[in-house]
Amino acid sequence: MLHRIDAPRLHELPVEVARRSFYKLMFAYRGEPEAVAAVEELQLMRREHAGGPLVARLYRPSLETGLPVILWLHGGGWTLGDVAAYDAWCRALANATGMAVVALDYRLAPEHQFPAAVDDAWFALRWLVREAQGLALDGDHLVVAGDSAGGNLAAVLALKARDGGGPAIRQQVLIYPATDLLSEFESGRRYGAGHFLERETMAWFHHQYFARGIEKQDWRASPALAASHTDLPPALVITAECDPLADDGARYAERLQAAGVPVQYSEYAGMVHGFVTMFSLFEEARATLDEIARTLKGPGRREA
Repeated sequence: MLHRIDAPRLHELPVEVARRSFYKLMFAYRGEPEAVAAVEELQLMRREHAGGPLVARLYRPSLETGLPVILWLHGGGWTLGDVAAYDAWCRALANATGMAVVALDYRLAPEHQFPAAVDDAWFALRWLVREAQGLALDGDHLVVAGDSAGGNLAAVLALKARDGGGPAIRQQVLIYPATDLLSEFESGRRYGAGHFLERETMAWFHHQYFARGIEKQDWRASPALAASHTDLPPALVITAECDPLADDGARYAERLQAAGVPVQYSEYAGMVHGFVTMFSLFEEARATLDEIARTLKGPGRREA
């Protein structure tokens, strides 16, 4: 549909215009937002930090106390997206899993380049554990999750938590994650044009996020390049067949599995990058929610 109307690609727009266009796309294809038991705006205060407080949104599927919690990190190439754009997805995720969802508005590039998004996500993870009891959440049952650039950040958090002695993460949910920003993949050549996410747009995202190309070699940018992937939380990795990042996600799942990490991997046939939030277009979006819910209610899930 986008190609039929000859809409400009995101990388052809100024950043602020691209952000508005991305939000309009998310709004147009999101479907009807679901009701949840409660939604709360959070301020994550940071002392003496130039970025000021972080903003997050807490979704409760029920008013039960001690709910397990998902830290959700949105996609958008570290440049686009926010809590509002993912509102419908986070509501549906909370209802499907029965878990609280905390969606983070991390700082975006190019105003805040690498590793600002990583720093914000790491701060939010530790803040969430510290404040869980006061929020009536179960800080001992924590999941990190994200799509695309958010999947990248979730994978990085799993590594940082392992190497930093915690917080303990029960599971990681990585939806078409970008994990290796240096390698060329066959899926990138096959689906890099005309399939929603363009290779040129990916290069534009990298230009916004990184001040220097060498930063892509940092494992906080490319978690696939970490020295070790042992002792990481169990992972659910979801990819789309017709996505430039499909092979990247599949390779990362293989890397985790080879390191002894329990992995569940699913590639959704015929789907394009971004499909999981497009409820009004794809039945498969609902299927991914069901798969996430089944996975998070598996071994280790605290029963009500």
